[in-house]
Amino acid sequence: MTVDDTGSGADADGREDPDAAAPGEDNPLALRLEQLILGAERRYTPFQAARSAGVSMELASRFWRAMGFADIGQAKALTEADVLALRRLAGLVEAGLLSEAMAVQVARSTGQTTARLAEWQIDSFLEGLTEPPEPGMTRTEVTYPIIELLLPELEEFLVFVWRRQLAASAGRVVQAADDEEMVDRRLAVGFADLVGFTRLTRRMEEEELGELVEAFETTAADLVAAHGGRLIKTLGDEVLYAADDAGVAAEIALRLIETMANDETMPELRVGIAFGTVTTRMGDVFGTTVNLASRLTSIAPKDAVLIDSAFAEELIRTAEAPASEAEAAEAAATAEKEGEEPPSYRFALQPMWQRPVRGLGVIEPWLLTRRVTQQP
Repeated sequence: MTVDDTGSGADADGREDPDAAAPGEDNPLALRLEQLILGAERRYTPFQAARSAGVSMELASRFWRAMGFADIGQAKALTEADVLALRRLAGLVEAGLLSEAMAVQVARSTGQTTARLAEWQIDSFLEGLTEPPEPGMTRTEVTYPIIELLLPELEEFLVFVWRRQLAASAGRVVQAADDEEMVDRRLAVGFADLVGFTRLTRRMEEEELGELVEAFETTAADLVAAHGGRLIKTLGDEVLYAADDAGVAAEIALRLIETMANDETMPELRVGIAFGTVTTRMGDVFGTTVNLASRLTSIAPKDAVLIDSAFAEELIRTAEAPASEAEAAEAAATAEKEGEEPPSYRFALQPMWQRPVRGLGVIEPWLLTRRVTQQP
């Protein structure tokens, strides 16, 4: 394993330096924290760890990098936990349960997700610390007792949430109509974007801006989860979510608009939704449907939701919205004549002007609103 000169395990010729310093080696507190969290001392160089795990150095390096860790040359920096992790991944490959490429993807997706989680947790715990438990203690010194107290509880909670999420995801897979839907699925994809965020970054202090973004992401995440959608990712001033059901995606979009509009501290919001085939990879979504949702968001009016024609057709097909008010009136008259309950449409659709969109051709956006039932 080699790295550059920013924590480097390689010399100027790119060859491994066996005497390279491991990360945190000169900081006693960093070493104590690492031992506390990993539950083991540094014992192995990368080569020794790979040999103990029974894997090639090349595969060990691929796993290590996929998990998001810097190369460390041949410094003695790895523990029994690192050996066990390598052995488990390699064992899944040897047993034929995962291909080598899939095992690397597992390492990468886990590393990327947990890296962000770990950074957030450390930042949040230390930011919330107003006074040290003992006079004169620095924030760095306080980190150890905080982690010592929180580690076992957070570990159990993390496993619980992961199992819950895994159960939910597995449930969606087994409900797919066919095997192709396990990867390429028909979903509603929505983007919600804060209007004028770039201008806000020039006017607001960094701390104030951070609080606004956190409030927006928290509100969006809660609404998406509460109404049955899935938050794919947050991008500061924008969130991306998905739902299997068009009615669920529409409800989330309108709730987001309504919630933000009632908060005077928040800028206006706009939402774009598209419905169609989506490719899923490592928890993210890709494809023309996603691109279309993004384009619709960029042209949506303030505090409004724009959808594509496929999404509108799906709402009509599932009786969530009428094709027009004339159709709604006709359906109500027919139901009354036959002594039945009239359709209870939740949403209204208004066709907008067709327009060309770069890379996607001509699209026909529709304005999505709540339908106001006419009282007799």
